[in-house]
Amino acid sequence: MPIKLYRPTTPSRRHTSVLMSKDLDKVRPLKSLLTDKRIQAGRNNTGRITVRHQGGGVKQQIRLIDFKRDKFEIPGKVATIEYDPGRNARIALISYRDGEKRYIIAPIGLVKEMQVISSKKTLELQIGNTFPLELIPQGTLIHNLELEPGKGAKLARSAGSAVVLQVIEGDFAQVKMPSGEIRLIPKTCLATIGQVSNQEFRNIRWGKAGRMRHKGIRPTVRGKVMNPVDHPHGGGEGSNPIGQKRGPMNIYGKKALGIKTRKVNKGSAKLILKRRPSKKKR
Repeated sequence: MPIKLYRPTTPSRRHTSVLMSKDLDKVRPLKSLLTDKRIQAGRNNTGRITVRHQGGGVKQQIRLIDFKRDKFEIPGKVATIEYDPGRNARIALISYRDGEKRYIIAPIGLVKEMQVISSKKTLELQIGNTFPLELIPQGTLIHNLELEPGKGAKLARSAGSAVVLQVIEGDFAQVKMPSGEIRLIPKTCLATIGQVSNQEFRNIRWGKAGRMRHKGIRPTVRGKVMNPVDHPHGGGEGSNPIGQKRGPMNIYGKKALGIKTRKVNKGSAKLILKRRPSKKKR
């Protein structure tokens, strides 16, 4: 959907844009597929802050999404296209022929009254349908991709995301991720045809701090403006550099940029054929 720009009636309105919601149905979410969301404010079970800059925000309810798509050979009809406060993609309410209703991630092009199905037998190449990778033609855009058969979708679930199925060799399918990484995935894993909806989400300009507070994101203070006791970058007078340090550090004194966090001996490393390209230094 298009992005709406406001007239610059205030300083914040000058830099604010919103996403139009004409594609959404004005209905209440299905109550049986809702659950309460507890605001942890970045704290663990002992009350200590483990993730900074979180807290507050509007009250939300979690929509229970069907990531497994395990109602095989039972067609369903799209009842509504709805907004989900817990994710940046649209969701669709599917009403199956046996009377059950489930939420799924809505791909681009999915509209009301369309039929969707999950199948392990026949291939019907239509947006929103779910099949094993071994049935999907090469070069197809897919989303909601499993890493292990039957464990539910883990990859390509955010707005605008899509994975390209390149080739199938032996027991594995070769897919190209949005980051450019190429990896092997068992060919019996399920994937959904199409690209995730709401691809314009990344172009939104939030405009002011208040909109971020509504999302539960608290302000971030630069380390340079802190005291030395509070941050490794702190101290000095005026606009000073970070001192005789090899590179930027976080508040705990560890490297903040450019350090690899993936475990060297991780089991899935053998399934990665090509790592994502590194960002070029400007």
